[in-house]
Amino acid sequence: MKKAVLFWSGGKDSALALYYAQQNKEIEVVSLVCTLNEEYGRVSMHGIREEAIEKQASLTGLPLLKMWVPNLPDNSEYEKVLLRTYEILIEQGIEVVIFGDIFLEDIRWYRDHLLRKMNLEGYYPLWGLETDKLISDFLSLGFKTIICCLNSAFLDKGYLGTQIDKQFIENLSLIVDPCGENGEFHTFCYSGPIFDRELKLKLGEAHFAPLPVKSQTEEYAGGFWYIDIQTL
Repeated sequence: MKKAVLFWSGGKDSALALYYAQQNKEIEVVSLVCTLNEEYGRVSMHGIREEAIEKQASLTGLPLLKMWVPNLPDNSEYEKVLLRTYEILIEQGIEVVIFGDIFLEDIRWYRDHLLRKMNLEGYYPLWGLETDKLISDFLSLGFKTIICCLNSAFLDKGYLGTQIDKQFIENLSLIVDPCGENGEFHTFCYSGPIFDRELKLKLGEAHFAPLPVKSQTEEYAGGFWYIDIQTL
């Protein structure tokens, strides 16, 4: 079996990718890797606290490697950190790197381009699957997840902290992907077959991060709502 690591955001896609990867008899998932903002001590993708992602990852039984990146890094800064992380993983005998991407071709190309530089193999267990079926399978397997971040251009602030269930999916606008694959929303998974037990959560305050305006005449360009999550 090839040793593998999974890039872990704590959301539903990485959780489901881990579940599928653990069914693959050709690889052994030995650890998780999470990208964290070194300025704020939070997950870069959706602002989850470092201590919350640590607690969540511990319930998988897998060690968590933290990849620290600068706040708003450019491509060269990000790649420097990522390639160094790959070097560390190779020293640990890792051959396969797992991602929870579903259909964004440009992101996969970019990931594979950097993996090839290090002679690593990429594995995408969710790739090409229909997102409505994926979210249905996710729920059928007993996973539970809440919305921890959303794009205000697609969803109202009131959806923050909402648990994703059948009703939530049915109420989504046609322009919102059921898995939020285009960045419409992000999630934090707190229960499911990959965890030893259900993680207890405490929801805190909501925060808004506006996007830069596109012109001098435009006062509002949207942004992202985040909800602070603590684990109990």
